[in-house]
Amino acid sequence: MADSIFTIATRAGLTALALSMAIPAHADTSYVRAGRLIDTEKGVVLTDRLIRVEDGRIVSVTPYAPPPEGATVTDWSAFTVLPGLIDMHTHLADWGQTNNIAEPLMHSPQEMAFVGLRNARATLNAGFTAVHDVGCFRAFSDVELRNAINRGDIDGPRMSVVGAYVTVPGGGGEVTGFAPDVTVPADMRAGVVTDANDVRLKVNSLFQRGVDSIKLIATGAVLAEGTEPGQLELSPEEMRAAVDAAAARGGWVTAHAHGAAGIKAAINAGVRAIEHASLIDDEGIALAKAKGVFLDMDIYNGDYIEEVGTREGWPEGYLRKNRETTDAQREGFRKAVRAGAKITFGTDAGVYPHGQNARQFRYMVRYGMTPMQAIQAATIVAADALRWTKDVGVVAPGRYADMIAVRSDPIADITALEKVDHVMKGGKLIR
Repeated sequence: MADSIFTIATRAGLTALALSMAIPAHADTSYVRAGRLIDTEKGVVLTDRLIRVEDGRIVSVTPYAPPPEGATVTDWSAFTVLPGLIDMHTHLADWGQTNNIAEPLMHSPQEMAFVGLRNARATLNAGFTAVHDVGCFRAFSDVELRNAINRGDIDGPRMSVVGAYVTVPGGGGEVTGFAPDVTVPADMRAGVVTDANDVRLKVNSLFQRGVDSIKLIATGAVLAEGTEPGQLELSPEEMRAAVDAAAARGGWVTAHAHGAAGIKAAINAGVRAIEHASLIDDEGIALAKAKGVFLDMDIYNGDYIEEVGTREGWPEGYLRKNRETTDAQREGFRKAVRAGAKITFGTDAGVYPHGQNARQFRYMVRYGMTPMQAIQAATIVAADALRWTKDVGVVAPGRYADMIAVRSDPIADITALEKVDHVMKGGKLIR
């Protein structure tokens, strides 16, 4: 019996469905032509390269040959191209440093959401396509900022966030300096801990709220009342509890540590990175190198604090502590470079205005790095510290198409990175 019209139509529909399932959807493909390409993995500069991008990731990097007719091409043939930069120490979801110790109390969580948006855009436009955002006073503002960026609600860098500072009461991660009867909002004390068990509880709570990593305040701080940079605040037992609790969640820990004793205690407790490391000694450098711990030293910051802080009348204690740590930190940085320790690019953006992150490169070169080493600190080394080497840090197949272009040659003059001409993130041209 002949097939009915209905049967024929049904078979035709099933055949079309099968074909549509067998043929993959057309990838969103584009190309970037790079006049010069810095290969951060090999530490070399390549000339005239064609980078193929599909669905936001790089699929090939080859010597230039004309792409298919009609292809979308971003022509950066007149520029030096390198991976999007990574700042390992930012504070995007905070107001910024002023001469008022009560500044954090003057801004609502709702206002900080818009401030974070502004700071994220400034950071991305400056060529920093990823950051380790290491704390905000309004707990979890950074988590929500990261989520908004990941959803595509706003433009900003890829963010690894910590949610809140894990700190002792009245320590370097607290809002301090007020009369005893002043009550600080609970969301500004989300990471305050009193013993090792409390540390475990708070770390678990932070991960439950969506953080990527943990930030310990191991020693006192420069920009906090009532604390001293060389003073150990968290005990070794408390730091080990944080490391163990984070590891159980698949996370990791970085430690704000200025003082030599605090640095070594944090390293021995198992942290992955040290922030600031201002008063690091030779033993601390050797220990960091032996254990593969990353040093994240914000050696530009001291000059900004001295100049702007003095002009604007920042608290005298802040200025004193900055003067006591700035030169020591830079000398420690020089020694760490010479020793071959792992050093990442981290600036403490938020103390100074966001978007000026690249000003630190010249300091890293001045204090011992080659321009290539400084670029690697902000790309492939930082990606390693974040555990993101499969995604960022190098222009190579499989990685996100996060790239920047500068007209001048940063290998010849590292300050070229202070004026980024073009930025691409995930294949999307930002500017």
